[in-house]
Amino acid sequence: MIQVVVIGAGILGASTAFHLAREAAAVTVVDAAHAGRATAAGAGIVCPWVSGAEDAAFYALYAAGARYYPQILADLADLGEADTGYSRVGALCVAEGAETLAAIEGLALRRAAAAPEAGAVERLGPAAARALFPPLRPGLGGVFIAGGARVDGRRMTAALLGAATRLGAVQRRGQAELLADGGRAAVRLAGETLAADIVVVAAGAWAAELLQPLGIELGIAPERGQIVHLGLAGADTSRWPVVLPSGSHYLLAFEDSRVVAGATREDVGFDHRVTAAGLAEVLEAALRVAPGLAAASVIETRIGFRPVGPGYRPMLGWAPGVQGLLVGNGLGAAGLTIGPFAGRMLAQMALGRNPDLDAEPFRPAHSLSPGRQPRTVLR
Repeated sequence: MIQVVVIGAGILGASTAFHLAREAAAVTVVDAAHAGRATAAGAGIVCPWVSGAEDAAFYALYAAGARYYPQILADLADLGEADTGYSRVGALCVAEGAETLAAIEGLALRRAAAAPEAGAVERLGPAAARALFPPLRPGLGGVFIAGGARVDGRRMTAALLGAATRLGAVQRRGQAELLADGGRAAVRLAGETLAADIVVVAAGAWAAELLQPLGIELGIAPERGQIVHLGLAGADTSRWPVVLPSGSHYLLAFEDSRVVAGATREDVGFDHRVTAAGLAEVLEAALRVAPGLAAASVIETRIGFRPVGPGYRPMLGWAPGVQGLLVGNGLGAAGLTIGPFAGRMLAQMALGRNPDLDAEPFRPAHSLSPGRQPRTVLR
């Protein structure tokens, strides 16, 4: 039986552990429970078909992530893990200009033609758009993509870890250390060396610190996101769609009369604070698009450090120079879409199989200098 240690219990690490445990691998998940884990803060928008991604390899992974959700949800439900926070509520791209809406509609239609899971694409006038998301500003038209969805990263990750545990995985809490024992990756936790044939580093923005003792530099850096949660007492928000204006901000609703508004993109290191400027940026953008939220209660602001690498292309594959070391990182703002599928890919690689999607473009050595992706569209 292959023994695998997975470092990191965000959505990528949790998915890797689940897929390995389902194949009867002996899995230990080690997590340091850092404040600011991207999975716990991320909004959870699943709608790659209107992103501005021009990197074909990245878009293929992004779209595969969305396509995989129904399958993994069914697999989790079979194991008694049905509380994932996932709901196919649709996505509404909003704008005032007819030319802008036509461009969005054209992109969505082209991509949906190759992705049945995107569902129907429909152009909506302002009244129809507001009927779907009542707080919207009058005058905003929209393009509705029926297959758009939301997912609660905390609940989805808990379901993945719960299923992995049912299948025999073991969870450990603490700060792992990476070692190279005779050129092979090893893990030490609280003075104990954990048995491992394979080590998977899925530690998000904290991977750089872990990999440094092995002389591996992948260029991963944290990008702070401040995301505001608003409460609309008495409102049934359960079927409100994701709202995607032009730019990097967004709105989405969950079933508990909650609307999530995001998000900042800040290069400030691991500064885990809600700032006046960040809060103002998010609220101003939200109220500009949906002034009907002005009376909402501010419930909380979550901070997440997105792991971002050079070129914004994810890294999935064997680390250079150390045997038995797999790296999964750099999912950035697309992590909650890509994470479950990327975890499956890492598990397949750990088991010596060819992954479902060609992983060569995401090999860590290849991910250091690809063309940059637009920061404004990858949520």
